[in-house]
Amino acid sequence: MLPPPYLLCWLLFCLGYSSPAFAAVNGSTLTAGKALVGGEKLVSSNGKFAMGFFQKGASKSSVNTTFPNWYLGIWFNKIPKFTPVWVANREKPITEPALNLSRLTVSGDGNLVILNHVTKSVIWSSQIINRTKTSGNTTAVLSDNGNLVIQDASNPSRVWWQSFEHPTDVFLPGGKIGRNKVTGRTYSFVSNKNLIDPAPGIYCMEIDPSGAQQFFVKLCNTSIVYFSTGVWNGKYFPSVPEMSGSAFLTCNFIENNEEEYFTYAPVDESVTTICLLDVTGVTKQLLWVEALQDWETIYFQPKAPCDVFSVCGPFSVCNDNALRLCNCMKGFAVKSPEDWDLDERRGGCLRTAPLDCSRNVSAKELTDQFFPISSVRLPYDAHAMEAVASAQECMQVCLSNCSCTAYSYSKGVCSIWQGELLNVKQYNGTTDTNGEVLYLRLAAEEVQSWGNSGRRRMIIGVVVGASVFALVLLVLVLLSIIWRNKRKLCGHLNSVKYGGGVLAFRYVELQHATKNFSEKLGEGGFGSVFKGILGDSTTIAVKTLDGTRQGEKQFRAEVSTIGMIQHVNLVKLIGFCCEDDRRMLVYEHMKNRSLDVHLFRRNGTILNWGTRYHIAIGIAKGLSYLHESCHECIIHCDVKPENILLDVSFVPKIADFGMAKLVGRDFSRVLTTMRGTIGYLAPEWISGVAITQKVDIYSYGMVLLEIVSGRRNAIEECTGNGDHAVYFPVQAARKLHEGDLGSLVDHRLLGEINMEEVERACKVACWCIQDNEFDRPTMGDVVQVLEGLVEVGRPPVPRLLQTILESSATS
Repeated sequence: MLPPPYLLCWLLFCLGYSSPAFAAVNGSTLTAGKALVGGEKLVSSNGKFAMGFFQKGASKSSVNTTFPNWYLGIWFNKIPKFTPVWVANREKPITEPALNLSRLTVSGDGNLVILNHVTKSVIWSSQIINRTKTSGNTTAVLSDNGNLVIQDASNPSRVWWQSFEHPTDVFLPGGKIGRNKVTGRTYSFVSNKNLIDPAPGIYCMEIDPSGAQQFFVKLCNTSIVYFSTGVWNGKYFPSVPEMSGSAFLTCNFIENNEEEYFTYAPVDESVTTICLLDVTGVTKQLLWVEALQDWETIYFQPKAPCDVFSVCGPFSVCNDNALRLCNCMKGFAVKSPEDWDLDERRGGCLRTAPLDCSRNVSAKELTDQFFPISSVRLPYDAHAMEAVASAQECMQVCLSNCSCTAYSYSKGVCSIWQGELLNVKQYNGTTDTNGEVLYLRLAAEEVQSWGNSGRRRMIIGVVVGASVFALVLLVLVLLSIIWRNKRKLCGHLNSVKYGGGVLAFRYVELQHATKNFSEKLGEGGFGSVFKGILGDSTTIAVKTLDGTRQGEKQFRAEVSTIGMIQHVNLVKLIGFCCEDDRRMLVYEHMKNRSLDVHLFRRNGTILNWGTRYHIAIGIAKGLSYLHESCHECIIHCDVKPENILLDVSFVPKIADFGMAKLVGRDFSRVLTTMRGTIGYLAPEWISGVAITQKVDIYSYGMVLLEIVSGRRNAIEECTGNGDHAVYFPVQAARKLHEGDLGSLVDHRLLGEINMEEVERACKVACWCIQDNEFDRPTMGDVVQVLEGLVEVGRPPVPRLLQTILESSATS
C-alpha cells in the first residue's frame, strides 16, 4: 500500500528541491559595498545554516524556452537532504539568464536587496521603513539559529529587520509566531504553492487576532479556521498535548509591551528540528535523525488530512481511508492533473457535461438530475431553505435555480448549495451515522450515459463471460489448492483496513533488508526481532512470528490494531509480510531499545529523573489515546517496560499489540482469558471477571513504580519487614503515607531528583494499583496529574495485593 498523502507530500517536498553547488564562502556577514552572487553563500558562525541562491522549479520564456527558477534562501548547511527554511523572493523567482546579472547587496538606505546590476531594478527588498538614520554602517548577519538579521554595524543590538519576523513556511526553533503590538505586524507562516514552487500557498498559521494566546491554522485571507491550538495554559496548548512532557522541546509564550509571540527550542542544542506548514495544510514537527539521514515526523495536526479545509479543491471528495486522498465527484474530472501531482489541488474538478439548465433547453427536453453521494460531510456554505417541508420540495427548489449545484434534506431541514462545492469528506462505508446524503446536480445526458454504457458493458460481459467460462473454471480448479494454502494463513487480512500507509512486503525484500536476519535485536514469546535497512535507508525492526495458530492470531491482532492508529507515543507499524507460512511485522526501529534495558540492565543508560518523568507522561498519553480517542477502546493487555520502546530522543512508544482487545464504545467490559505478564496483572484478571481498560491502568501503575525505583516489582525482590515480606508497591504506598519518598527513588540517581514530581508519580502509581478498579483513575486523569494540572490526595494502601502476597509467602 502507499504511504498516507501527508507523508508522501513531505517526501516529494524534500526530493523536489535541488541542492545547489557553491564555489565560495563569504563568512556570516554581508557588509555595505559587498555583494553575494550566484555560487557564493553566507554561513552562520556555527556552520549550521547557509544562505545563498538555489534552484527550484522552472519557468517558460516568451519564446517557449524553459529556464530554471532561482531563489535567495536559507537552508541547513550540514544536512545532506537539502531543506530550505526561509525564502526571500518566493513570489518573484529569478530565471537562470538573469541570475548572473543579479546580486544580493546592502543598499544605501540600509535595505537588503536583490538587485539586477545591469537594469538597476530591485527584484526583492527587505523594505525597512521609518528607520532612524545612524552614522554606523548597516550589515546583514546570518545568525547561528538561522535568523537573518539586518543591524547597525556599530551597535549590533540595534536590529532593523530580521527574517524571524518575516517567515515563510518553516517555523525554526527560536523563531516567532505572533505579532508586534506597536507596528501591528504579524509573524505568520504560509504554506508553499506546491511541491516545487515556494510561492505562497493557500494555508496560513497565525496568532488569534482577538488577542487570545492561541494560534490558528486556516485558509489564508479568510476567517475559515480548521485547527486551533486552544489557549495557552502556561505549559502547553490544550489541542497540542504532545508539547507537554516533551523530552526535547521547551516552549514559551512571550508577552510584553511590544510583542506577543510563541517560540520553542530543543533542550539539546545538538538536536535539529523544525515545524513545517506543508502544501496540504498539515502542520508537522520534524526531527532530523542522523542514523537514518532523513527527517522523521514526530507530530502533525490535523490528525485526519481531510480535516484541512478544502484540501482537494471544488467538486471533489476527500477520504482519509482511501488509497487516493482526493477524487472528483461523479460527472467531474480533474482540472489540472499536473497540479494535482504536485499536491496543488485548489483548482479541484470541472464538470464534464454542461447542465441542461445552463444550456437553456426547453421544458420538453431532458432536465437535470441528481446523483446521491452517501455518508459525507456536507459542503461548506450551505443555504437553509426554512419554508421547505419535504425532500421532494427541496429537490424542486434546487432544480428551479440554475445556480444551485446540490441539495440535502435531513431532519426536516432543506439545504442547497450554489456554485462550487467545497470541503466534502467521505466517511467510511455508506451507512455511517456521522454522514449525510448530498444530492449532486448533473446533466441528464450524463446520468443516462452511465446507464447506457452500463447496459452495453453488461451485454459484452455476458458474451465474453460465456465464451471463456470453461477456461476460467479449469484455471480456478488448478489454482484452488495453492490459493487455499496461502489463504489459510492470510485470508483474514482482507477485512483489515490498513491505515497510516501500512505496506505489504515480500519475504525476499525483508530477507535482503535484514541481511538474511543476521542481527537479532531481541526475542519474545512469539518470535524474534531483527534489525534491517530498507532501500531508502529507513532503519526497521522486523518481528518474525513463530508457531502456527498462536502466531497467526498474534499476527492478525497486531496488523489490524496498529494499522488503524497513529500517535507520537505509539510504535509505528510500517508494514507486514504474509507469504506461505511466514508472518512478519515491520516496525520503525527504536534506537534506544526498550525501557527495561535502561531500568534493570547493567549495560543500559542510567536515565536521569527528567527523562524518566517525561517517559512516564508519554506512556500515559499513549494509553489515554488508546482508551479514550480511538473509534473503539483498545485495551493493550500487556503494559510492561519490555513493551515500551524509546526513540533517538527517548520519546516512549508503546509496542506489542498482539494481546490487545477492542471494545466498542457501547460496551464497557469484555470477557477474555487471562493474558499479560505476572507482576503487572490486575486483580480482576485473577478473579476471572470481565475486564475494562482499568487493567492497563493497573499495569501502568506498576511500570511507574519501576521507573521511580529502577528495580523490578518482583516477589523475589521484596524487602524484609518483621515476619512478612513487603512487596515494593505496598512499601511505596506506606512510605508515601510516612512522607519518606526519598528512599524509594533509584539510588543511582544520587539524589538528583525533583521531589515534587516524585511525590506526584508515587501518588499516581498507588492510585493506579488500587484493589477496586473503580478507585483507579482514567489515563486522561493520570496525564493531568503528572503534568501538574490537577492535584490528587494520598491513596490508601492496596490491601488485597498485600494479603495475596502474604498468603503466598505463608504457603
